[in-house]
Amino acid sequence: MLLHQEFIRNAKKYSEKLAIIDRTLEKKVTYSKALIASLILARKFKKYDDGFIGIMIPTSAGCMLSILGVLMSGKVPVMINYSTGAANNAEYAQRKCGFKTIIASRALLEKIGCRLVSGMVFIEDIMASIAPADKVKALVKSKLPLNFLLKSVHQGEPDDNLVILFTSGSEKDPKAVQLTHRNIGSNVMDIAKVLTVTSDDIMLANLPLFHVFGHNVDFWLPMLFGMTIVSYANPLEYKKVCTIIREEKVSLMVGTPSFFSGYLRQSDPGDFSSLRVAVAGADKTPDSLRAGFLKKHNLELCEGYGSTETSPVVSTNLPAANKPGSVGKVLPSVRVKIVDINSGETLPLGSEGKILVKGDLVMKGYFDDLEETSLRIKDGWYETGDMGVLDEEGYLWHRGRLKRFVKIGGEMVSLVRVESVLLKLLPEETECCVVEVPDSLKGARIVAALNKEVNQKKMLKAMAAELPAIALPKQFVILEDFPKMGSGKIDFRTITEMVRQQLQVKS
Repeated sequence: MLLHQEFIRNAKKYSEKLAIIDRTLEKKVTYSKALIASLILARKFKKYDDGFIGIMIPTSAGCMLSILGVLMSGKVPVMINYSTGAANNAEYAQRKCGFKTIIASRALLEKIGCRLVSGMVFIEDIMASIAPADKVKALVKSKLPLNFLLKSVHQGEPDDNLVILFTSGSEKDPKAVQLTHRNIGSNVMDIAKVLTVTSDDIMLANLPLFHVFGHNVDFWLPMLFGMTIVSYANPLEYKKVCTIIREEKVSLMVGTPSFFSGYLRQSDPGDFSSLRVAVAGADKTPDSLRAGFLKKHNLELCEGYGSTETSPVVSTNLPAANKPGSVGKVLPSVRVKIVDINSGETLPLGSEGKILVKGDLVMKGYFDDLEETSLRIKDGWYETGDMGVLDEEGYLWHRGRLKRFVKIGGEMVSLVRVESVLLKLLPEETECCVVEVPDSLKGARIVAALNKEVNQKKMLKAMAAELPAIALPKQFVILEDFPKMGSGKIDFRTITEMVRQQLQVKS
C-alpha cells in the first residue's frame, strides 16, 4: 500500500466531502480540492533536485497538502521540528539527510523569530505563483479515471520511505528515523481496527506533524479512512482548542498528558460531549488527570504507548478495555516480549524487563546510521530502551526508560516510579521531574525538580510510606520554567542540565 495513492482513491470516492477544516486560517478544503492542490504542488516540487524535501509548516491544510505533494512528486518529506531551535534543527536535518530545499512558512518564521536558512522556499510564495493554467491542468488530471490518475503520480514500493522524522533529542542528539509506507500503513490499519473508525469520524489534528503521534494519528489515519480533519496549529491555546472540539463535534482526539491537563483546566462541561475516544500518549498519564476527565466530562481518558521508531503505536487502552495505569493491550499485528536486561532471555508474564517490539510497524532504520540501527534492531526485534511488564490479561505496563533507572547502593531505582509517587502528593498544577546527579560516595543521588515550593519535610515523610529510603530525593530544586519538547513531553535532558548547573555538579 502506497499511502499517497490511497489518499487519491479516497479523494475520488469522497470528492465533495470536507477533507480538512483548517481552524487556524478558517478555510475548508474538500477531498476534490485537496487532490487538485496536491497535484499542483507535486508539479511545483518536481523541479527540485533533492530526493528529500524538508517541510517546516505548522499543522494546517498547507502542511498536509505539502506532504502529499512531495510524495506524489517522487520525493520524501523530512519533517522539521520548529518548536525550539528551528533554524538549527533545519540545518541539522539538511546535513544529516543531505538535502537543501525546505518548504517553510513565512508566517511561522516571523511568529517564532526564526532566521532564514539557506534553501528555504516559502509556501506563501508557491501558492501565489499558481497560475490559472496550473489549476486547469490539475483539475483535468484529477478527473482522469482512477487507474490513469494513479499511474500519473509517483509509484514506488511499500518499503520505500514515506517520511523522515527525528527522535525527540530529550536524551541525546536526534536520530533520523526512516518510516516506510508499510510501517505507517500497518500501524494505521491496527489503530483503525481497535478504535473501529469510520469515514463519519471527525479527527482533531492539533499535534505537530513533525512528531510521529501527530503525523500518523492526526494526519494519515483520517486521510486513509475518508474522515474530516479539523486542524489547529497551536495545541497550547487550551481554551480555543476546547471551543473547536465543541463547535466541530470532534469524535476522535489524541494528545500528550501535558496538553490534556491544559484542556481539562480550560474546558467547560459539554465541550467534549462529541468525543467517543480520547487517547493520551508520549508521556505518563497521571491518575489525577484521568479522574479529572471522568468527573468533569464523564470521559475515560485512555493511555497508549509507542515510539517514533514504531510508527508509533504499540499498545493502547480503549473505553471498552481500559486498565488505568497500564498502557493498554498490544495492537493486533504487533508482537511484544519482555526480556532480561542482562541476559536478553525472554521473561514470563508478570516479570519486569526490557520491552522489545516486532512487526511491520518497526522502522526501516536510522538514516545513514547502520551502527545505531544494528544496535536497536536484531532479528526484527526493536529494542525500545523502555522497561515494562506484560500481565496475564495481555496489558502492557510501562515502567520508564531504562536510562531513567539509576543504580544506588547496588539497587536499581526507577526515577519514573519516584515521579509517579511524588505527583500524587503534589498540589494541582505543580510539575515535577526527578533526575539523577553524580555523588562521590554512592555514585549517584536523586534530586526532584519542581516548579513550585513545597513543604519538603512533609513531602518526604509521605513518600517514605511508598518508597524505600534509597529512592527518596535527597534534594528539591525549584525551576520556574519547565522546558518541554514540541510534543508536550518534558525535556529531561535540559532539566537535568539545569539542575546540575544550579547545584554546581559536574556531569
